[in-house]
Amino acid sequence: MIERLVWGLILSGLVGGLGYWRRALSASGLVGAVLVGTVIFGLGGWVWGLLLITFFVSSSWLSHYRQAAKERIADKFAKGSRRDLGQALANGGLGAALAVAFAIDPHPLLLAAFLGVMGTVNADTWATELGVLSRVPPRLITTGQEVTAGASGGVTWLGLWASVAGALLIGAMATALTQAASLIRGSGWQVEAVAYPLLAVTGGLAGSLVDSLLGATVQGIYYCDFCEKQTERRVHGCGRRTRLVRGREWLNNDVVNLAASAAGGLTAVVLAWLVWR
Repeated sequence: MIERLVWGLILSGLVGGLGYWRRALSASGLVGAVLVGTVIFGLGGWVWGLLLITFFVSSSWLSHYRQAAKERIADKFAKGSRRDLGQALANGGLGAALAVAFAIDPHPLLLAAFLGVMGTVNADTWATELGVLSRVPPRLITTGQEVTAGASGGVTWLGLWASVAGALLIGAMATALTQAASLIRGSGWQVEAVAYPLLAVTGGLAGSLVDSLLGATVQGIYYCDFCEKQTERRVHGCGRRTRLVRGREWLNNDVVNLAASAAGGLTAVVLAWLVWR
């Protein structure tokens, strides 16, 4: 296990260093990526680690996709395109905890939970990065009221299908990697792996919708009186402090992401129990 952790540290350091160089991670985000990556690679195994890389690479690329078009709404979000420690832990912390549990008891339902968690964080990132580019204005998930692009709790059809695609990528990669590992070991075709895309998409879509629901109801949302704009930031892009207009002050975007990934993981576990039973 020590050897796997060392390899996990090396690989996560290389990937995190590349992310920092490409400005996808801040300095604290690099630390978080290395911590999470070491645990997931070292304790979950290379299939788990490569799924984490799939999320990181695809989401980082999308965060820079048509970046100029996204700049007009950048100040609505709590943080910029460079992930920090809080975001790294919110997106990968639960996965790391599952990897620890898997190292103690490699139960298939723990892998199902991991697929739901990673499906959620990838689905939510894809929905955000592509949904804000929709030509059709988003609508609040709770009331259907039309809101501005980037508003917390706003959903579009483009964002919805993007979330499905993001989660499907995780599930498809999980199936491919599991079958490849099985063939390398000479243990034959893994029948249960066929269900991985279903688990990832169902868990990912559920978690992504929970994220939008929390964003529309209890997440802390602020208002800049000077710019007359809503934002997730306590200090707006103009440098002035904002005031809380709805939600809970402690319930920021990182907490919402963590809660959503937990919901996605739980959904995948329930579905896996029903399918594999």
